[in-house]
Amino acid sequence: MQDRLAATLAFDASVSALTGVSSGRAAAFLRLGIETVRDLVQHYPRRYIDMTRLDTIEHAPLGERVTIIGEVHEVGLKRPRRDLSLIEVTVVDGTGTLIVTFFKQPWLQRSIRQGMRVGVSGELEFNYGYKRMKSPFLDVIDEGGPMLAGSIIPVHGATEKVSAGIMRKVIRAALASIQGCFDPLPLRLRTRYRLMSRAAALASIHFPQTADDIAQAKRRLAYEELLLLEMHLLASARSFTQGKAAHVHVFDGPFSRALSAALPFSLTDDQLRAVADIQGRMATDTAMSHLLLGDVGTGKTIVAAFAAAAAADARAQTLMMAPTEVLASQYARALGPLFDAAGITWALLTGSTPDADRQDMLALLESGHIDVLFGTHALIEPDVVCHDCGLVIVDEQQRFGVRQRADLLAKGVLPDVLYMTATPIPRTLALALYGNLSLSYLKDMPENRPGRTTHVLGFRERGRAYDAVRAACAKGRQAFVICPLVGTKPPRDEGAHSRPRDDEADREPFIDSFDDLPENNVRAAEAEAAFLQAKVFKEFRVGLLHGKMKPAEKEEAMARFREGDIDVLVATTVVEVGVDVPNATCMVVEDAERFGLSQLHQLRGRVGRGGMRGEVYLVAATSSDEALERLSAMEATDDGFELAERDLALRREGDILGNRQHGASALKLVNIMRDGALIEAAHADAAELADDDSEEGKAVSALLLHEAEVVFGPATPDAVLGG
Repeated sequence: MQDRLAATLAFDASVSALTGVSSGRAAAFLRLGIETVRDLVQHYPRRYIDMTRLDTIEHAPLGERVTIIGEVHEVGLKRPRRDLSLIEVTVVDGTGTLIVTFFKQPWLQRSIRQGMRVGVSGELEFNYGYKRMKSPFLDVIDEGGPMLAGSIIPVHGATEKVSAGIMRKVIRAALASIQGCFDPLPLRLRTRYRLMSRAAALASIHFPQTADDIAQAKRRLAYEELLLLEMHLLASARSFTQGKAAHVHVFDGPFSRALSAALPFSLTDDQLRAVADIQGRMATDTAMSHLLLGDVGTGKTIVAAFAAAAAADARAQTLMMAPTEVLASQYARALGPLFDAAGITWALLTGSTPDADRQDMLALLESGHIDVLFGTHALIEPDVVCHDCGLVIVDEQQRFGVRQRADLLAKGVLPDVLYMTATPIPRTLALALYGNLSLSYLKDMPENRPGRTTHVLGFRERGRAYDAVRAACAKGRQAFVICPLVGTKPPRDEGAHSRPRDDEADREPFIDSFDDLPENNVRAAEAEAAFLQAKVFKEFRVGLLHGKMKPAEKEEAMARFREGDIDVLVATTVVEVGVDVPNATCMVVEDAERFGLSQLHQLRGRVGRGGMRGEVYLVAATSSDEALERLSAMEATDDGFELAERDLALRREGDILGNRQHGASALKLVNIMRDGALIEAAHADAAELADDDSEEGKAVSALLLHEAEVVFGPATPDAVLGG
């Protein structure tokens, strides 16, 4: 028992406690983010090299990954140009000669010496008269360590100060120190899913004997990651509600019935289900924390209106926060007349609200004479005081910081919370990110929405997109031209183009690196608007909208566009969500490959919202087959959830939501697309464990929550907000 306890405690020991880790080496590990033994054993291999098949140089097949053991005959350093160094290692094995090349690793000249026996594993090529390998895995066999050739080799992230060989040696010492540790997963769960023990899984993932060892180890450790995350989220939700009495709202009161009667249209089946689900949760004595996920154009706003009506039926107030003034103002225009007809009082508060109006509005709010207050970040100001805030609605919640959302919730005493997002998040990702929230989905489009068609064009075909804009405007319709950045650039006919500053105030487009495109392909909205007005759409009125404009300027631009005073609106992603101009039927997205599929889907949702079908042209600034193939998915489907799944196959889940800080970022082995069943199971198991009030159940939960706290931090109310 003492040995098991010591092995368990060893997880949180410093790496400097391990044999062979000096203070200098510990500092090198720290630069890799490795401070404790736990960090070290969770520094999983990036890939594996199967060296179980050995070939001679003479018989090794070209074009395949092979492993060869030989002797170093010569090591040479070449510098074909000033910024590039090559190390060429000549290996012989009695049957032939192999040239092995390493790029930008000059230190290898000191560590690989003539006469050494080495094993190299990589893809074999033939050129310039020799068989060759570029940047293969290389194992020095006669260093006194175990011979790796003939086994499966883990490839860990390493540095010049911590070589791959040192990393393997220290990880072996770490695994020895935790051998026999207690397993945080209860036996019934390990038996139910036929999972390895934690110690066995860690040993197998680092030093597998077979490919199946790797698969089983990853399955066990991925499930553990997910279970700990779900336990953390549920515990955070409970800490959020602890010691507070929830509002109990009316399920089907007079305001809800009046709102229903005022609707000039029928709700879709999805909307009816979502309204019933949300109002039903609001009618319980447990505070609601609900996420409404809706594809573009499925009508989340009207569902939120029924939630506000339920709050009004209980004489409670609703705060509804939007990420932009444009969207907050649109709430007022869309829902205000319906609330008026239903007898629900409302107001709009933004940063540009005049001081006198603001003071009158805040007095009415504090006295309880305003039922629903729409607004932006202005809602979280200290002088915004509610008489009784019973419901908080946060639209596009991932665009707000945890502190902002927490400040809004603090306007009431345990109000019900409805989060909304137009980003179609597949259920598996939603559970991994928001396992503490209940979920509703909207996928059905209202019958009166004609939809849109999408076309992907190369940059040389841009003229087709401009022709479509002209045709639409000639018929009295309107169009958007979307650019990814705001800034300045030289005129388009100049040979050299400087890179514009990335100073867009709104959510940055999906861009892995600003080096992924030539500088002269970046379009800046300001320059684009001037160019289009002067050269392309001379006969039409071109306007501009971007996030760096003052609120009054943005509202003026949108008002002019809605009223038809602007024919072509050049904009950035400030129009990505919520902007509703039924007469806009055409959209051109410049540099479309710089956006994720989900973001492009949000953008194209701005057209085809009236009685006329929309046309969307995605203009790529690259001829890359890979980029054009990715964009072609936009032509194949108008289903946002299907596109989100494709996005997940290509990108980090944090990129889908514009938020890399979420706890799900700590998931090292989970693949959202592949591990859907594992996520569902972990979510259900966490709920079962959280509800187990037996002594054994409490002990198991306490152990798991301790582990979760080490990984994700304390289970505090902030975590319930998805931060």
